[in-house]
Amino acid sequence: MSCVMTALTPDAPRSAIARGIPLALIACASFGLSGSLARGLMDIGWTAGAATIVRVTVAAVFMIVPGVLSMRGRWHLLRKGAVVIVVYGVLAVAAAQLFYFLAVARLDVGVALLVEYTAPIAVVLWLWARHGSKPTRVTVIGAAIAAVGLVLLLDIIGGQSIDMVGVAWALGAMVGAAAYFVIGADESNGLPPIALAAGGVAVAAVVLIAAAVVGVLPFAMTTGDVAFQGVAVPWWAVALTLGVVTAGLSYVAGIAATRALGARLASFVSLFEVIAAATFAWLLLGQTPLPIQIAGAALVLAGVIVVKVGEPAVAVAVVDTMMVPLEDVQLDVDSELAKLEEFEELAEASWDEAAAMRENDETQAFEVSPEQAEPAVY
Repeated sequence: MSCVMTALTPDAPRSAIARGIPLALIACASFGLSGSLARGLMDIGWTAGAATIVRVTVAAVFMIVPGVLSMRGRWHLLRKGAVVIVVYGVLAVAAAQLFYFLAVARLDVGVALLVEYTAPIAVVLWLWARHGSKPTRVTVIGAAIAAVGLVLLLDIIGGQSIDMVGVAWALGAMVGAAAYFVIGADESNGLPPIALAAGGVAVAAVVLIAAAVVGVLPFAMTTGDVAFQGVAVPWWAVALTLGVVTAGLSYVAGIAATRALGARLASFVSLFEVIAAATFAWLLLGQTPLPIQIAGAALVLAGVIVVKVGEPAVAVAVVDTMMVPLEDVQLDVDSELAKLEEFEELAEASWDEAAAMRENDETQAFEVSPEQAEPAVY
């Protein structure tokens, strides 16, 4: 979502961790709030399309300045990465957020988000199918644990009625989230992360607005107050928070956190978003999961963690859509280092030889014969 997948970024130094953890928690809490706010707007007559358009449009306005500043002197990368930005905007932003809000309209916020959070498993399967990167045994075990947790989360065995349409939308959001991880991890296009995010939300806003204008995407807004557990909040305040806080702030804080922590550690910390989303859903919407769903949620999170731990210790390099093991890259690096060391040794030998010759010349210049040393007699 350099040629090396950033999901295997080395651990960050302690100072960076101290700076990155608060930023990651801010991003998680901001992202986690979006489902409850969108559900509140949809409860008063908003469509999921309207909530998504407001969110990505406000985020685009919020992020356009830092996005432009990050491209100074590198505008040629924007032309080179135009296709990547469009795909990122359509799949990772527009589809992921729209499908998530459509799922939230039918499922509890925590359930919808946890289904979406199985995206790392989809990434593993995609890498296996597309590039032959076979998952490790630990990864397979993690996927199985998450699958069992998903069954408990949806309370399939408990006899509770399941809104399969909502589940389908959540799975669609999962595909969008998988695209977010895959595209965001590929640095071969050279685009700064903030520029990719800003371009993505701008593309998403244009695509969604166009879809609403032609009638493909249902769009409806109302101006009534939104009730959160008996507390009335003006619709515009909810919409503004949905755009500025849950999109603009969360993207910027998330990118800064990933740079400070490294993508691997940041991906683990990002699991806090599920806790934040469930907490906001409980506080604002009164949604309380059943004990079996809590157990399922714990298994889903445990499965995702195991999947992440089971990622190959050898990173995978993506060069011209071909997956190259990092050992091959390392061999090339070692070869070049060996050549450099050999060159340094030759240079050092040449320097010593030159110094010896210079010293010999100086000795000969000051060396005189005995006859020359005797004073002249006139």
